[in-house]
Amino acid sequence: MTRIVWLISAAILVSASPSAYAEDGGANLDNLAEIANLIRWSGVATSMLVVLIAWGLLKFTQNIVDNIGSQFAQRRMLAQKLQSFFQFFVYMTAGITVFMLSFRVDDRVLALIGGTLAVSVGFAMKDLAASFIAGLTVMIDRPFQVGDRVTFEGHYGDITSIGLRSVRMRTLTDDIITIPNSKFLSDVVVSGNYGALDMQVSIPFHVALDQDLTLARDIIREAAASSRYIHLPKPIVVLVKQEISDTYFGIKLTLKAYVLDTKYEKLFETDITLRVMSEFKKQGIMAPSINQTTQLVNGEGITSKD
Repeated sequence: MTRIVWLISAAILVSASPSAYAEDGGANLDNLAEIANLIRWSGVATSMLVVLIAWGLLKFTQNIVDNIGSQFAQRRMLAQKLQSFFQFFVYMTAGITVFMLSFRVDDRVLALIGGTLAVSVGFAMKDLAASFIAGLTVMIDRPFQVGDRVTFEGHYGDITSIGLRSVRMRTLTDDIITIPNSKFLSDVVVSGNYGALDMQVSIPFHVALDQDLTLARDIIREAAASSRYIHLPKPIVVLVKQEISDTYFGIKLTLKAYVLDTKYEKLFETDITLRVMSEFKKQGIMAPSINQTTQLVNGEGITSKD
């Protein structure tokens, strides 16, 4: 019943305003005819042939690059770089050729393409412009410099280059990380040396509560002072504090010393740790027992074995 009422109402509207529907239909037909006139139908088949040739050319070059990479490993990276440039050239050439063959280019088409390109380029350039301005800010404000060892968003490594769009960092695992400059405007960056060659390194050691802390502190200081990687003009400090966790109760001794070059940071830590642990073993200085539980009653430590 409802469908019948709807059909009757539609018929009344059409009969009441036939000229309006005729005008709309005529306008739609004119638009379709105008769009059809812009298409060069004779060039569509040729465009398909161009696409097939471009596809075959790309497959052929991919096979060549794969063969070069498998037979000449030292040339693989160069071949892949050249392939990337060649692919971009083929894509652009094929796209322009297909467009010129398939459409009749006039002032209206050029105006439409120009407006579309302007909007697309505007969106694409927005992030690039933000990174460019941020790059200028980084260069002027200088929160870090090339060669600094920095911590940023969980990454730790050396700054290798500062560009107008991005900053490159080499991590301690020899990975290259590219970071957009705009990231540095809002996030915290920690620089370990800030332009200097030397850098402070913190190395923690843990001993049991009843050990000779003075002897342990002297061993750590002596190990640091005699290291081949130490930067002696800077002070050597050993900080001592109680440390309570869920698994042990002991003393934490933290060495703060300067390595003479940031590139020796991990070698410096390894050298000192090995010699300190060896001397601790000779002197009978024990680490906290991990399998003991500690409770604090009236400010005193009561320890019981599990």
